[in-house]
Amino acid sequence: MIPFDILPHLPFITAAIIRFILVITVSLHILLTKRNTSSAIGWIGICILMPAMGTILYLMFGINRVRRLARKLVDNSQLDTSGSNHASQWIHNPRGDLAPLAIMVRKLTDRPLTEHNKITCLHDGDNTYPLMLQAIADAEQSILICSYIFRNDKTGRDFIEKLSQAHKRGVQVRVLVDGIGSGYFLSPVYHRLRRAGVPCSRFMHSLLPWRMPFINLRNHRKILVVDGKIGFMGGLNIADENLVLQHPKEPVSDTHFQLEGPIVRQLAEVIATDWCFSTGEILKGDIYFKEHVADSNIAARIVTAGPDSDLEKIEFTMMQAVTLARKQVRIMTPYFLPGSRVLSELALAALRGVEVDIIIPQHSNHPLMDWACAANIGPALDAGVKVWLVKPPFNHSKLMVVDRKWTFAGSSNMDIRSLRLNFEINFESYDETLAGTVDDFMSKHKHIRLTHHHLDQRHNLIKIRDAAVRLFMPYL
Repeated sequence: MIPFDILPHLPFITAAIIRFILVITVSLHILLTKRNTSSAIGWIGICILMPAMGTILYLMFGINRVRRLARKLVDNSQLDTSGSNHASQWIHNPRGDLAPLAIMVRKLTDRPLTEHNKITCLHDGDNTYPLMLQAIADAEQSILICSYIFRNDKTGRDFIEKLSQAHKRGVQVRVLVDGIGSGYFLSPVYHRLRRAGVPCSRFMHSLLPWRMPFINLRNHRKILVVDGKIGFMGGLNIADENLVLQHPKEPVSDTHFQLEGPIVRQLAEVIATDWCFSTGEILKGDIYFKEHVADSNIAARIVTAGPDSDLEKIEFTMMQAVTLARKQVRIMTPYFLPGSRVLSELALAALRGVEVDIIIPQHSNHPLMDWACAANIGPALDAGVKVWLVKPPFNHSKLMVVDRKWTFAGSSNMDIRSLRLNFEINFESYDETLAGTVDDFMSKHKHIRLTHHHLDQRHNLIKIRDAAVRLFMPYL
């Protein structure tokens, strides 16, 4: 029997017990699931200070349900990605300084390094869109397309028209757009394609409150695969702003790649997996996955990353490549906010005599990223890393070359969001001709050398602002 004098205090005692249970339960889950010490300490601290709200926030944003869902799909054998180790006669085994890199990436990705590929470097929508639209117009069996941004402007409508025409003539078309990048509330492209009968899905999109944690996880990939034979990938979204020669209000320059050969099958498997992840539909058959070789002999492989089973694979590939560099590392990225591990590898490479160049826009399309970068880049400059600013127009290319032998390019930016939270895709190539082409392109964009003098000239209030924004690096 409860003493009479305790009754007035019973609600407070009950609330205290509930708060204690919440803190203990959530803290135990954090300890068992969070690998990052800082993240674990932060979440536990939030839950101790705000037990109820902290628990809600952790349930929404702290639990990686994406990885759980991905594993469930794989465990249930719903994903038809068999064949990733196909065509052993086309597997390439490189030699030389970068051979350990190829071995590591093979184990990391479980994809072979294939030969007999052709990779063509393309720049801006002016050069790339006509090739993509023509490939769609020539499609006979299948079209798989994924784009982070797919605008409802003239360029977007051109793509919608070609995709709709392909669907009407019997081509199997599947279009995947990101639930955030292509419009969270309206997404006119999605609705126009659906009205035209084209199968289209919005990746991880939902207005349901219990689905809201997924808004922080985005499919940042840009992929087009036609008839399983020709593929396009890189940093180029579908929007008028990428038509630089037409002088849009806010032009965005970018780099994309046309792929042919066995690597296209790997590319198709990635988008097919994303489609299954989003819709549950399994894509099978030769109309999507072809066995073919190109009239070239580039050794290449697809590398994916995301908050599912591919966590940190692009980051690990970059770090290993920097570790093995002997002469030069050159990186071009629209945003430079890597974590401490990547920054340390770049600094160590510079200290041992490797020429390390980081090429970033003078002004990006996200000022917060620029401010955080200014506060974060000092240690790299201290170690001898050279940082170069690209004059307008804003360049959105994501490129990396090591020793003019190895190329790494695709959709991944050099920031924590891309390396940890987004679903990204890059390819690696061991072809010296392609590496030289990409390296020369980056060299032409070394316009202004950023030094400590530039950073020291900032007003103290600007320095405080930049340092404050830097604290939010993982979420920018």
